[in-house]
Amino acid sequence: MRSGYILAPLLVGLSFSTAVAAETTSGQDSSGEKNPSGNKTVAKKSVPVVRAEQSVADEPEQVIVTGTRDPSQTAARSISPITIIGGNQLRSTGMTDIREALVQLSPSISREVNGSDQGSVIDALSLRGLNADQTLVLVNGKRRHTTAAIAVDASSQQGTTPVDLDMIPISAVDHIEILQDGAAAQYGSDAIAGVINVILKSNNHGLHLQAVNGGYAAGDGFTTGENLNAGFKLGHRGFLNLSAEFKHQDRTQRTGIDPRTGRNNDLATGQPQVTRESIETNFGYHLTDAIELYGFGTFTHRDAERWAFLRAPSTTAADGLSGMYPNGFEPVETMPENDYGFTLGFRGKRLYGFDWDLSSTIGGDHDTLGDYNSANADAYKETGYSPSRFYLGNYSNQQWTNNLDIRRGVDLPFLYSPLNIAFGGEYRRDTYSIGSGEPLSYYLSGAQGYQGETPQDAVNAARHVAAAYVDFSTQIVKRWRVDLAGRFEHYDDVGNARTGKISTRYDINRFIGFRGTASTGFRAPTLAEQNFAAFISSPNYATGQIAANSPAARALGSPGLRPETSTNFSAGMILNPLPRLHINVDGYTIYIKHRIVDGGYASGARAVEAYAAAGVDTSGFSGDESAVSTNYFTNGASTRTTGLDITARYSSDFGRYGKVDWDAAVNFNHTNVKNIARTGEGAPVLNAQQISLMSTENPSNKLIFGGIWRQGKWTVAVHEIRYGHTTSNLTFVSGSHAFSTTDFYHQINRPRFVTNLEVGYQVLPQLHLALGGNNVGNAHPSRVPSFTADYNNNLYDTLSQQLSEEGGFYYLRADLAL
Repeated sequence: MRSGYILAPLLVGLSFSTAVAAETTSGQDSSGEKNPSGNKTVAKKSVPVVRAEQSVADEPEQVIVTGTRDPSQTAARSISPITIIGGNQLRSTGMTDIREALVQLSPSISREVNGSDQGSVIDALSLRGLNADQTLVLVNGKRRHTTAAIAVDASSQQGTTPVDLDMIPISAVDHIEILQDGAAAQYGSDAIAGVINVILKSNNHGLHLQAVNGGYAAGDGFTTGENLNAGFKLGHRGFLNLSAEFKHQDRTQRTGIDPRTGRNNDLATGQPQVTRESIETNFGYHLTDAIELYGFGTFTHRDAERWAFLRAPSTTAADGLSGMYPNGFEPVETMPENDYGFTLGFRGKRLYGFDWDLSSTIGGDHDTLGDYNSANADAYKETGYSPSRFYLGNYSNQQWTNNLDIRRGVDLPFLYSPLNIAFGGEYRRDTYSIGSGEPLSYYLSGAQGYQGETPQDAVNAARHVAAAYVDFSTQIVKRWRVDLAGRFEHYDDVGNARTGKISTRYDINRFIGFRGTASTGFRAPTLAEQNFAAFISSPNYATGQIAANSPAARALGSPGLRPETSTNFSAGMILNPLPRLHINVDGYTIYIKHRIVDGGYASGARAVEAYAAAGVDTSGFSGDESAVSTNYFTNGASTRTTGLDITARYSSDFGRYGKVDWDAAVNFNHTNVKNIARTGEGAPVLNAQQISLMSTENPSNKLIFGGIWRQGKWTVAVHEIRYGHTTSNLTFVSGSHAFSTTDFYHQINRPRFVTNLEVGYQVLPQLHLALGGNNVGNAHPSRVPSFTADYNNNLYDTLSQQLSEEGGFYYLRADLAL
């Protein structure tokens, strides 16, 4: 019996509560002044103590900086639905990166079961069932740059180049504000599903160290994460906060018995092997009482290795590589990566009555692609020699953003509170490049595993973006608040965008209130979506991407790319029926037109011709021509996403038996795909599989409920996660429908339960130890039939966004404060 069914009856009676709560010391420094993110703070105790998350009954009113430019706005009185997750909550999940922690804590956030190629390395997430590019990520309120590595393979995240949250040290996070509302009128492109704002620590004293070590129930995937955070005073006017972090995770293997060898020896499916080192700094210094110099930044180096599919001896012989690999081989893709982001700015108060903030942010990501334990079969056939290690090329992007933000409150006699007026401008320059690999990496069939980028694929692209916005907010009467925002953006490659937003909230009394928003939004096509091209061959198929604006794509019917546009509506209710019971209910609908998808699918002879037009030679592929396919990005459809978020929390005090903070949250979500575009030949640009990737791969609902019990030095946290059902259209790899682009296997993934459990003990005032497990019952996604998995290389439906295929993860965590 699964653990979910064992514990569910014990927990089902809990009051609904938010799965996350603000940290008591969020954003605080020792002076009790505002930190660089603008949060009001409370002075810390002078004695360092490491404890589990504080009881929600003791939490102060949390000032927020996301979704509002009113400096007095709090989470409890937010005009839009917003969730605050404390840094200690993230680190208490046993996860060593931000995304995996957020998946454990927020029902609105989901992730793929497992990606492929470089897409498996990137920490991409879905908010409210939309893809990662449709969620804007900020750090201390400033736009964060995206990764340069694109998700190539078919998946719900195909084509995305999102912000990689693994590049931000989890030890540096004070708290995260998740705005679950369209916010393009406030922040610009990408904020269709919402905004994730990572607020960095700003304490000016103390040293905190954490070590997490764990592994999976299968006996693999050992993971270790060590980090430290330290705060320092800069004289009497400033602070410096530093974080450093090391993480290593071993690869896992989640494949079946290979019929070619009779053994479970394919390492392609599972998490990649990753080693990461990160550093972060955050500082602020008051030059005068009214002017502050501030800055923050991160630098991360990551080495990742991803195993490609096994070339068994029979396959190796067919490719003519037996002389090089008589026992078969399995290529390994490598991706050394450097990622950085730095912000420097000045902000001040009372300049002719205005508060102002002038900043410049530069960030970038550089990925070097490699391959070892590989070969070029055609080069070997022609010359009797092939290298086993290849340089495949590189991806790079850079984003330089400059902002001026100005705000002032104006007292007007007919308004209950001052009219908060904010306005400003932004200039951004985006660049993206693809560098070609060494000649033998792309010669004819190219390197096995992942073919090198060709000179024809190489690109250097750039664009300029200019924007201006205005924002008004006030309380018209005591219980009625209204916010208005408008924004204009100009892209020199895709034109202009105008967006607006109106939000309102009315509190009938202290027990009940209502809120709602209506907004328009947009997402400009990324430079990667416009320019990316690649070709990949495996033993059984060959596939790849053709640049959307290339002659080859236009020959297949591509009209080029234009921005997505969206219309968002939400309505919510805030309930406080008891002193310690808080409930939020928010419904939403998100309509997206001209959604950018990986459509324009072509296979067989048409794909071969398109590759030839793009300068790619497919003659080296040893399989049948029918197994050759290609795609290009296109504005392929419109979608309507509707959903409901319910969150609440309640605190119980049992006296000498301790306190329990009950919590639960649920998200219901459904997406319909409509208005599918057609190619020049009249065929739909999306097939059934691509439609399901957008509409049914995300769980129809996700529920998190449980509680944290505290008594003396002991804490016990138990949470149950229920993932709703998903459905997939899987490709046949054998039989009469093998590699068909019209006939698919309809896979139904039933709901899954996962139990997370942690027991902690305060050994010393400065030392806290915890033993825990995520998915302690070792639940897995649904199994897939062998005729949808090449040589049983997939046991589970990896297109789904339910629970991870890795199974139970068990860990020991130690926190030390000095």
